[in-house]
Amino acid sequence: MTEAVELVEHAPAVSVALPDGVGRALAALRIVDAVPDPYSPGRWSLRAGNKVGAVTVTVPGHDVPLALRITPKVPIARLFFLLGYSLDPGGAWRDGEVDVAEHRDLLSALAHAVERQVDRALRQGLLQGYRVTEETSPVVRGRIREAEQMRRRFGATLPVEVAYDDFTTDIAENQILRAAVERLLWLPGVPDAVRRRLLHQRARLADATVLVRGRPLPGWRPSRLNARYHSALHLARAVLEDASPEHGPGGLRVEGFLFDMNKLFEDFVTVALREALRGSGHVARLQDPLHLDEARTIRMKPDFVLYGSDRTPCAVADAKYKAEKAGGYPDADLYQMLAYCTALGLGEGHLVYAKGNADHTAHRVRHAGIVLHQHALDLDQDPAGLLTAVAEVAARLMSTPHV
Repeated sequence: MTEAVELVEHAPAVSVALPDGVGRALAALRIVDAVPDPYSPGRWSLRAGNKVGAVTVTVPGHDVPLALRITPKVPIARLFFLLGYSLDPGGAWRDGEVDVAEHRDLLSALAHAVERQVDRALRQGLLQGYRVTEETSPVVRGRIREAEQMRRRFGATLPVEVAYDDFTTDIAENQILRAAVERLLWLPGVPDAVRRRLLHQRARLADATVLVRGRPLPGWRPSRLNARYHSALHLARAVLEDASPEHGPGGLRVEGFLFDMNKLFEDFVTVALREALRGSGHVARLQDPLHLDEARTIRMKPDFVLYGSDRTPCAVADAKYKAEKAGGYPDADLYQMLAYCTALGLGEGHLVYAKGNADHTAHRVRHAGIVLHQHALDLDQDPAGLLTAVAEVAARLMSTPHV
């Protein structure tokens, strides 16, 4: 038996009857804002922030796990377009080949999306490649590892310590796909129909080594040979990197998956701006480290900086998912953007928000002449309209003057 709590991203707090141990566990995990309800003993006030998804929390000493589901404000299909485009702008997400609209739950949609992408990647069979294998062999194969032979065999001729290139399906690409499938099969809440298809994909990937949880993922390089794997690998990596920790503080057990909507929106905006400006002769750098002062002690890292071919800064932009103030955009964002413009010597700066309480506006800073733009992207529009809106912001960036 599992107790379930449903929350909505950035919605008003909900009062829920919870044991104190479970409430304190949620507060410690910081998945949601959790505080004791001052008006109702035995109840906790829960409010979701920027994290969306589904997790099951098991607290030592409490027999009933808590299933916490946080629904995003944007439609599930739109969320997955933002995710897919930021991971792989030219992939199947843009072509509409992965339809998640039938799934109202984020975890269900994620499992479905991974399974469809893996199936698409494996339609032509498993990718094969060369892998360096080191082993002890009764015959010479490849090259002899002389140092290991002396250290382990003390001059004996057999067996032989050898190394050779093995042409196999047990390569990093297949290992990552299998790890993502295994991770989703481990999570509660995946629909039976999707789970059956995931089991089928795991069987197809059975020859790939099972990766050890917690260790770094094996590296792979995009190439023409593994092009059909690209979208699946990008999504698999997102699954493995954003999965919630299996163990929390104090012996808590956490199983599930969470997206940070702040990061998701930031990644989409910066990648979409870069793609819109591709071929312009400029170089876009994401999360480019800068310094505000001449002594280089005050660090800054704007989300997006556009440079000319001579490395001269041409434009700067920052993505902000939510306007916190009821009356419009937060003033602190303007101060931050003013610092970026000052350090880069630019006459304009651009803040890009998910559409909130205000439309596009611009502010001219007194005694500086710097203009700070605040753009609003409507995430409810279709992908084509959303990319068109980003292209309009990109066009404004191209006209940024210097101070």
